[in-house]
Amino acid sequence: MKIIADENLAFTEYFFSDFGDIYQHAGRTLTHQDVEDADALLIRSVTQVNHQLIEKSQLKYIGSATIGTDHLDITEIEKQKIKWSNAAGCNAQAVVEYVITALLNLKPQLLDQNENFTLGIIGLGNVGSRLATMAQLLNWNVIAYDPFVERCHVNQVELNSLLQNADAISIHVPLTKTGDYPTYHLINASTLAQMKPDTILINSARGPVIAESALIEDLQKTNRAVVLDVFEHEPEISEELLNLIRIVTPHIAGYSLEGKARGTQMIYDAFCQTFNYKNDKEFETQLPVCDALFNTQDLKSVLKRYISEIYDIQRDDQNLRACLKDGKVDQKAFDYLRKTYPLRREWAAYGGPKA
Repeated sequence: MKIIADENLAFTEYFFSDFGDIYQHAGRTLTHQDVEDADALLIRSVTQVNHQLIEKSQLKYIGSATIGTDHLDITEIEKQKIKWSNAAGCNAQAVVEYVITALLNLKPQLLDQNENFTLGIIGLGNVGSRLATMAQLLNWNVIAYDPFVERCHVNQVELNSLLQNADAISIHVPLTKTGDYPTYHLINASTLAQMKPDTILINSARGPVIAESALIEDLQKTNRAVVLDVFEHEPEISEELLNLIRIVTPHIAGYSLEGKARGTQMIYDAFCQTFNYKNDKEFETQLPVCDALFNTQDLKSVLKRYISEIYDIQRDDQNLRACLKDGKVDQKAFDYLRKTYPLRREWAAYGGPKA
């Protein structure tokens, strides 16, 4: 069996080497010639799976170790009778911890705000619902907007109410352009104008959910604190935008060791089901042991003391800004940051809680 895999997948050899030959490639530059005689294709979100890539191929399975599917032409995949799967929720905990780390980096005093701080969450899927649970452990007031689901543990409000009342807003929606509630440019000049000038805005979902030109105009007026892990024109990121954003990171919010390993585990399980193989491997057996930081202290005390040690988000910010070249982020440097990213551990590895 021939298996083509994104070179950034975690534990590929551990999970798949028993089944055949693995050929690793840069996911962004995969071509039809690379995959046409392969039996399986294992990717992440930077690979656009469309007619041009998979037409007249021998592919029987495509696995994407990602939450989202907007990079997959599912109609085309199913038309060619190729089995496929993604890894919904695989890195949800990592993204939750990224958001909280970003907030505490901007305002460490939030740990003492309790219900005086209101976090607004747009989207209550795998990430958003977990973020709500974790924020409630910090005694924050949580409001959320999602027209598709109801969560009994969250105070759900209309979008306008969330925009007007939240002290920070975190976005956790897929990228959609059709239907009754499209998310493309959901955050635009109109929605930005409804936010308080000092409302923090965080996007770790999909770049085009925020209209970049409208965001730049808003920032020039309000100088609000914004955290971006994703960008509308990614990987092309302008120096003008970077200079206005408080924290920028190279699309790594979900890049925990557990999240990446869990994503590969999920497509491994689907792969085994597709080819009728026994799935007898677990990613947990491959993880190193960490010090138990959370065992003797409460959550807030540990975060006050160890948050930067657990995840130094400023390092990621500085590394991305160092990629500026001729007025914009260099694409090769951006991809290299993601390829060589030192995967951080989730709080549970240190004995902490998970949502």
